[in-house]
Amino acid sequence: MTQAASVRRVIGYVPQALSADAELTGYENLLVFCKLFDVPRRERAARIDEALEFMGLTDAAHNLVKSYSGGMIRRLEIAQSTLHRPHVLFLDEPTVGLDPLARHAVWEHVERLKATYGSTIVLTTHYMEEADRLCEQIAILNHGRLVAVGAPADLRAQQGSGATLDDVFAHYTGDAKEEAERYDDISRARRTAGRLG
Repeated sequence: MTQAASVRRVIGYVPQALSADAELTGYENLLVFCKLFDVPRRERAARIDEALEFMGLTDAAHNLVKSYSGGMIRRLEIAQSTLHRPHVLFLDEPTVGLDPLARHAVWEHVERLKATYGSTIVLTTHYMEEADRLCEQIAILNHGRLVAVGAPADLRAQQGSGATLDDVFAHYTGDAKEEAERYDDISRARRTAGRLG
């Protein structure tokens, strides 16, 4: 890519795995990120304070991240990813492993991000309730292939009255029995290969 630095300036990314530095405070994590993304020095303190307040982390700003809950770390990472005001924000499984209360808190913050900054948010998730709540358009992949695209309400309507996004997902990706059989076939093949050396 010939314009990698320019692209990095306009996108934000929150990986699935927790990535904040546990040995730093929340504030220090945000400061490092500001420096990495060339946020002007005169704007850093204000942007950090705004991000901490926006994500509900002001009271924990000077605590080490290793003392944070999973939901707090996820909110810190989202705060990091928005310090440079990206046009597009990528969130990879942002609520995986979080309890229901923390998951809902992250959803509320993502909705506020969208409304406040107008960023386009690209979200990957296996939680259909999350996709239904946060996404204007959904793309469903099956074995790496795009199998459906549309607004959540439109995709549900295609499956009939009372259908959920879980029903839509099952329709396009196959039923659980088929997946279990596929897993059993792969498992048997691996055991056989292991015995044969």
